[in-house]
Amino acid sequence: MAAIARVRKSSLHNALEGLALTATLQSFPTFAAAAFLLKLVGNHDLVGDPGVAIFVAIASLAHALRAVSFGPSFPAFFKTVYEPKYFEAHLSLADKITVWRTQPVASLQLVTIVLLLPVMAVVTASVG
Repeated sequence: MAAIARVRKSSLHNALEGLALTATLQSFPTFAAAAFLLKLVGNHDLVGDPGVAIFVAIASLAHALRAVSFGPSFPAFFKTVYEPKYFEAHLSLADKITVWRTQPVASLQLVTIVLLLPVMAVVTASVG
């Protein structure tokens, strides 16, 4: 397996891969949690509205585009959203996720999301 030749990805393919990872792993949980919190506090505009899913998807994509555009120029400001490892062309998609996942900050983010979502789900179910 170590002898498998790696094909060099095009810069466009690598950029799209990095953008998709940023939107999926960094931006989406933030906006999904925000929509869930709005539902928890009783915002009735969100009940049964498919626009919520569209909002979360578009907001995640816009947030990721902004992070990818300005992250390299302002790394201190975008340090929690922009991940340079997502844009390393020599890494495969699975390797990019693995490298990100093994960092202490990412691990803390994942644990927070895993613990926060069930709590919010229980509260939402009990409130109505």
